[in-house]
Amino acid sequence: MTTVQVSLWVVVLLVALALMFDFMNGFHDAANSIATVVSTGVLKPAQAVLFAATFNFIAILIFHLSVAATVGKGIVQPGVVDVHVVFGALVGAITWNAITWYYGIPSSSSHALIGGIVGSVMAKSGAGSLVAGGVLKTVAFIFISPLLGFLLGSLMMVAVAWICRRATPSKVDRWFRRLQLVSAGAYSLGHGGNDAQKTIGIIWMLLIATGYAAAEDASPPSWAIISCYTCIAAGTMFGGWRIVKTMGQKITKLKPVGGFCAETGGAITLFLATAMGVPVSTTHTITGAIVGVGSTQRASAVRWGVAGNIVWAWIFTIPASAFVAAVAYWVSLQIF
Repeated sequence: MTTVQVSLWVVVLLVALALMFDFMNGFHDAANSIATVVSTGVLKPAQAVLFAATFNFIAILIFHLSVAATVGKGIVQPGVVDVHVVFGALVGAITWNAITWYYGIPSSSSHALIGGIVGSVMAKSGAGSLVAGGVLKTVAFIFISPLLGFLLGSLMMVAVAWICRRATPSKVDRWFRRLQLVSAGAYSLGHGGNDAQKTIGIIWMLLIATGYAAAEDASPPSWAIISCYTCIAAGTMFGGWRIVKTMGQKITKLKPVGGFCAETGGAITLFLATAMGVPVSTTHTITGAIVGVGSTQRASAVRWGVAGNIVWAWIFTIPASAFVAAVAYWVSLQIF
C-alpha cells in the first residue's frame, strides 16, 4: 500500500469514529431536548424523540457554521493536528460519554470533545499548541451558559406568572401544553445547530490535517455537514432514557408552564452562543434553565443534591476526557 492509500483508509475510519461520536452525542443529549416535554406529559416519549430529531436536522437550514469553524480552526494551532490527535480526541470524548450515560449523569458531550482535543494535543506537543482564545472562550461558557439559562428561565417564569396572574390554573395549563411544543422545537433547533457543528468541526480539522481539504476553504464539504446533522438526529431518535429521568424528574418537578420557560430560556442561550461561534454545552444550558424555573417557586423545589452531582460531572468532564485522550493518543502511535 502507498502512503496515500494508508492515509485514506485511516481518514475513513476516523470519519466513521467521528460520526459515531455524533450519534452518541444525540443519544446522550436527547434528554436535553425532550426531558421537559416528556416529564410534563405534553408528549409521549416516542413522539418526543421523533419531534426533537426532526428539529435537530432542520437546524442545518438555519445556522451558519460558526461553531464548526471554532472547533475546526480555532482550538489548535495550524499544523499541529494529525490523525493521532483526532483519534485521541474522539476516543476520550466517546469514553467519557459512555461512562456518564451508563450512570445517568447529564454531562456535556461538547466539553468531552473539547477536553479530548486539548488532552490529545498536549500529549503531542504541549499547551503551547493550543489557541488560547478559543479554549478560554469555551471554558468561560461552562459557567456563562448555565447562568444565562438560569437567568432567562427564572425571568421567563416570573414574567409568565405576572401575565397569567388572573387566569385559572386549568387555563394556564391548557395554553402552555400547546406553547411547550413551540419551545421544545426551538430548543431542539438550538441543540442540533450547536452540537452537530462540533463534529463537523473535528471532521474538518481532520480533512485539513490530512490534505483532503484546504485550510483556506470557507466551509467543510457538504457530505460532512449532511452526515453530521443526520447522525445527531438519529442519535436523538434512539434517545437516552437514563438521563431523561434525571433531567425531567429528579432536579425539580415541572408543569407545562415551567417546561416552556426552561426550554425557551435554554433555546435563547443556544441561539446566541451558536451565532457567536461558541461550542457550548446544551446539557449545562438546559440544567441551568430548569434550576432557574424551579427556584422561582421556592428553593426547596430544587433537589440541590442532584444538581450538585451534575455540577461535579461538569467539573470533571474536560480533565477526565483529556486524560483518556492523551492515553489514546499514545496508543494510536503504536497502531497506525
